[in-house]
Order: sequence, then C-alpha cells, then structure tokens
Amino acid sequence: MKLDTTLLAETPEGIGIQLRPAGAVPRALAYSLDWFIRFIAFSVAAAVLGGVKGMGVGIMLIIYFGLEWLYPIVFELLPGAATPGKRALGLQVLMDTGLPVTPSAAVTRNLLRVADFMPLAYAFGLVSMLLRADFKRLGDIVAGTLVVHVEQVRLAGALPDVAPLAPRVPLTRAQQVAILRLAGRSRRLTTERVDELAALAEDALPPPDYAPGGTAPAPIRPGPRLVAVAQWLMGQH
Repeated sequence: MKLDTTLLAETPEGIGIQLRPAGAVPRALAYSLDWFIRFIAFSVAAAVLGGVKGMGVGIMLIIYFGLEWLYPIVFELLPGAATPGKRALGLQVLMDTGLPVTPSAAVTRNLLRVADFMPLAYAFGLVSMLLRADFKRLGDIVAGTLVVHVEQVRLAGALPDVAPLAPRVPLTRAQQVAILRLAGRSRRLTTERVDELAALAEDALPPPDYAPGGTAPAPIRPGPRLVAVAQWLMGQH
C-alpha cells in the first residue's frame, strides 16, 4: 500500500494543480495537537467559571460546544484553511478541485466526525483513510474535501520576464497556485488564450494603470499583469 501519493486536480478554468493528500499519521498528530489546545482552553474556562453556579454551568456547555464543533469549522474557513494543529503539521483543507473549502463543505466534514468516530476512537475514519489513495475519511468523501500537505508550487517552466506587481487583494492558497500554474504555462499558450484565462482573475490583478513607487504603469492586458503577480508571489515581495 502506498503511504504517499499525489493527485492532479483541475480548477474550473482548466488549470492543473498537483496536490499531495495527507495520510493518517500527520492527520492524527494534527488532531492530537488540536485536542490539547482545546483541552487547555476548556480547563482555563473551567478554572475561571468554577466558582459560578447556575449560569456558569450553561456558559461552560456553550464553551464546550464551541471548542468541539465551531473550532475546526471557523479555522478551516479562515485564509489558512487549517486548524492550529493542521497548520503546525503543514496541512490544509481544500475542495477536491484544489479550490478553497466552502462553508457548507466545512460544516459537513466536521459534523460527520460523529460517523468517523464510530464505533470507537475514529475507527471508521481510519479504515476509510487506509483504504483510499486520497486518504479521505467519511466526512471528506461526503463533503468533497481533501486534507493536503502545503508545499511550494513547482512550475514546469520559467516565468516570462515581467516586473513583479502585488495583487489587488489578498489571495488564498488556491488562488496563488492557480495564478502560478497559469503563468508557468503562458509561454506554451497563445497570447489571446492567456489573456482570456487571466481575465477570470481580473478582480485579483492590479489595475491597468497601477504604478508602484512612481514607476511605469502596469501592462494593460490581463495576461502580463497576471504574470507580474506570479513574479511577485515567487519572490514574496
């Protein structure tokens, strides 16, 4: 049985993204770290509210509910798409397509932890991960999500020589990957095709008249502007 594998996901724009699903061991370690963080947080809350009777018990139940169910959902919907435990292990939750996880998918995969836990200690979830090449537990199968290793994007070719420009808005991991992939393929595509695909990311690209630090304005066409953003991402200016 393979302990590591890669999957090729394709975005709606037809851009291929190579993903490396995380296996049972790193996910178990990430869960253990998250459990410890939640335990510490609950213990501190219990110590503070321990002397409060009546209402204190209700507050403790609310805190427990939040730590058990809202904790993973909220963190997975943040830009990093990972709980602190997953982030520490270099993991991230994505959709099957390599795009950011949706709110409905995050809720579904975490609610179905109940099914993964059955009959004891996440036995069903562990068996499911060990039987699949993409290491999906039951919640991931239903929600259409993947837990993957976060790695630097590797491009097939060098980027065209364009001065780097920062994106107009903060980009998610999936958006960065899509831009880098398209920029890496731009030499093999026609100018018209590159502009057509780059136009889909227009909201993230610097405007045509953007001129950082008083320099010359950015190229008007979306293709060169997307490549300029890719250059910025590679250098992390």
